[in-house]
Amino acid sequence: MRKFFSVVCFFLLLKGTAQNTIALPEIINYTREASNSGTQNWKIGQDKLGIMYFANNEGLLSFDGSNWKKYPLPNETIVRSLAIAEDGRIYIGSQSEFGYFQPDQNGILSYTSIKVPDTEKDFADIWDVIPIGPKVFFRAHRKLFMYSSGKVTAYDAKNWNFMGYANGNLIAHEIEKGMLRFHDGVWKPFLEKGALPPNARITSFTAISKDSALLTTLRHGMFILRQNELTPFNTSTTQKIAEENIYASTMISADKIAVATNMAGCFIINKKGEFIQRLSKQDGLQNNNILSIFTDKDQNLWIGQDNGIDLVAYNQAIKHIYPDNQEHSAGYSALIHQNNLYIGTSRALFKAPLQPGGDLSFVHSSFNPVANSKGQVWSLSEINGHLLMAHNEGAYVVENNAAIPFDVSTGFWTFFPLSNLSPSEGVAAGTYNGMNFYHYKNGKFTYTNTQTFFESARFIGVEKNMAWVAHPYKGLYKIALDNGVHPTNTTYKDPGKILSQNRNFIYKVKNRIILSSDNGLFEYNTAKGDFEPSAYLRGIFGPISVQYLKEDESGNIWFVSDKRLGVVEFIREKPRITFLPELNNKVMANGYEHIYPYNNQNIFVAGEQGFYHINYDLYKKDREQLSVLISTVKTLGNRDSTVFGGYQASSGTPKLHYNQNSLHFDFVSPLHGQQDNIEYTYYLKDFDKTWSTWSKKREKEYTYLPPGTYTFMVKARRFEGEESPVQSFRFVVLPPWYRTTWAYLVYAFIALAALYAGYKWQRRKFIRQQQRHAEEQKRLQYLHQLELERNEKEIIRLRNEKLEAEIQLKNTELASTTMNLVQKGEMLHKVKEEFQKLKKTDNKETSDEEYKKIMRMLEEHKLRNDWEQFAVHFDKVHSDFLVSLKEHYPKLTPSELKLCAYLRLNLSSKEIAQIMNITIKSVELSRYRLRKKLGIPGETSLFNFLLDFHSTANAV
Repeated sequence: MRKFFSVVCFFLLLKGTAQNTIALPEIINYTREASNSGTQNWKIGQDKLGIMYFANNEGLLSFDGSNWKKYPLPNETIVRSLAIAEDGRIYIGSQSEFGYFQPDQNGILSYTSIKVPDTEKDFADIWDVIPIGPKVFFRAHRKLFMYSSGKVTAYDAKNWNFMGYANGNLIAHEIEKGMLRFHDGVWKPFLEKGALPPNARITSFTAISKDSALLTTLRHGMFILRQNELTPFNTSTTQKIAEENIYASTMISADKIAVATNMAGCFIINKKGEFIQRLSKQDGLQNNNILSIFTDKDQNLWIGQDNGIDLVAYNQAIKHIYPDNQEHSAGYSALIHQNNLYIGTSRALFKAPLQPGGDLSFVHSSFNPVANSKGQVWSLSEINGHLLMAHNEGAYVVENNAAIPFDVSTGFWTFFPLSNLSPSEGVAAGTYNGMNFYHYKNGKFTYTNTQTFFESARFIGVEKNMAWVAHPYKGLYKIALDNGVHPTNTTYKDPGKILSQNRNFIYKVKNRIILSSDNGLFEYNTAKGDFEPSAYLRGIFGPISVQYLKEDESGNIWFVSDKRLGVVEFIREKPRITFLPELNNKVMANGYEHIYPYNNQNIFVAGEQGFYHINYDLYKKDREQLSVLISTVKTLGNRDSTVFGGYQASSGTPKLHYNQNSLHFDFVSPLHGQQDNIEYTYYLKDFDKTWSTWSKKREKEYTYLPPGTYTFMVKARRFEGEESPVQSFRFVVLPPWYRTTWAYLVYAFIALAALYAGYKWQRRKFIRQQQRHAEEQKRLQYLHQLELERNEKEIIRLRNEKLEAEIQLKNTELASTTMNLVQKGEMLHKVKEEFQKLKKTDNKETSDEEYKKIMRMLEEHKLRNDWEQFAVHFDKVHSDFLVSLKEHYPKLTPSELKLCAYLRLNLSSKEIAQIMNITIKSVELSRYRLRKKLGIPGETSLFNFLLDFHSTANAV
């Protein structure tokens, strides 16, 4: 209880003698849960890639700006100390153990324990690690170890209570021997034994210049070591800090020193020992018990605490202002008046006295609420040397740290003078109901009972004796001010449809009345008496939607676009737009935006929590170089495995098995504290067609990649467009075993063997086919021959049938002809009989001659014609029988040929007698004579002979 009381008394004393700065850097808290770590963070380091390392009770922690990783030691002991050597090794000290972590060729950290001789293993915790060139020194309470070229050398003492390095001096403090310096492989005294107070425990040794170093003790104050002289560093500030248990110190900049305590947080002092700033739990730290402190390459301050890790963006040009301390209420307005900074918030008006200077964020002051100002402070205006406050409860003059009302009839938005001359006798105010007008006389503002009612008048642009008032969603109004005598208002008709349904605002920039709506930027043309698109501003902003405009003293235009803060600089021929992504989605919006550009070193911006202070000169000058890291590459599957650990640039090309063809990439920019302002794009060469769209996503997965060689590339950018160099990772996805070179050789061998076997098999098959083909050909030939014979027989049969048909036809014709001949013969016979009868009756002499004549004519003519026709048909039917018979028997007479033809037809003697018109006896006589000429024996009939002759003749 007594200790607590003394601490409270100290804080009260400190507050009265050394006020904190009005603005604080951004503080980011990393809890144990976020880092998945244990309590107590003893030491901090950073490698060349920008990755942070922490000596933690549960092992070594690493943080790349996005991902925390923990590496427990093999014996799972506490890591008490760490330091990073020039070769990239991360040396650590633990409990009865020390060694180093080192990335392998795939960037994966692995631990190597340094072997200590068995005779020197009686040591406990290693509290300090210092690498110097090829040598590394480790401190335990009773031993100092030097590790060089793989060998460990031990230096024994009763109690080594500190070891440090600064300005080329490696020093150690031993209780009995005092301050020692390592030189030529030997620890030698270099300060008198009584240079330090008795029982002083040294906690840090920090170079503050080329020849000076700050030496801090736990409870015995601070000292400056210059050459071999140690002098106390006593100021009112350092003496009070010394009472809070100093644990560590580090240089933040050339003139700023951070001193960490385990009771009161972190103190920032200069080289003169003067107080600059204090960072404590009240200011945003997780707790005041600080064990380690470190300044990274971007001059961010890392604080290792008893429970958690904090990042203080100390070097950034943007800082927080919380006028109401822990409440963090929304900021509405800011104004510097008579060396006082006034901040209007959603709770009240606050005031902080200022001292003239450059960057006001480092002014030591504190905010106090202005009396009678509780409520919404919408705006602050300085008119005629007075500070006017527009409040939700009325209009106030702020004097002597109190708000004095002069009109509480309604809520007020803003004030403006009616004259450019000072003091202005007329003053107008935008109220919840329209505009009110006031008279200024003898330092007092008096209501003239003059007003013009229309709508809430929050956004006002004034030009000469006219004002334009924009209501976000109800339209635009033109106010004829008439010097406040008889003001009138007119609703704008919007002939050009320039107003939007919401977000209509009016501002005055570059002596132009500017209307901003969702349809773009418009400016008032006095000659036309109407608004027209602003070619000037549209040429600057292009498609950027603007909701707020404010011109600073340098002519630059500050603006807000969709909760993004930016500025248009006119330092070159072409205006340049710069966004401040650190404040994206943190500034006020929806018509409550407010920017107070006091000068280039002091820009005040209303935020959702308090205000932001921007030193724009520093912001432009001190921009950290943007880089990107591929932090992890893992294969996906049943069992994930790390391919690349990210702790060094990839030096090889890992070859992955085909079953590892699904990969997960993690990447991040080690720009600590600014991850929300960075976007990334990635591209997998030989797989992706183009770079991905920019996004905040810091990981990418590719699944089932085909075999091949790939290069994963990634780059980062700030929102304003600055890009980092490309970081790449090359890897190979091997084909499956069945698609390897050896497999293809086996396949080729198998294919050749198969081809040869196929060739042999095909050859045998071909031979068998040839044999079968020959046999088949024989069979087919035989069948063909049979078919030919069958066809030939069929043809012969058909031909015979045809011939038989023809013969039948001819026989029919012959039969018909023969019947005609017979009938004609019978007819002629009858005629002959009739003529004979006629002869008997007619005159004998006359008729006899005529009769003979007629008879000859009938017989000769008819018989000749009939025979000729008969002979033609007969030869056609009997295959030239008469021609053949004439050739064999040329002595046959025509009558005998006729007889042969009739006999071939197998006619009887009677039928022949009728046809030939002779008697039967004459026929028999002719048959006899014919036998003689043909030489036919008596037993052979003439018909058979002639039939045989016909057949023999046809065969020949």
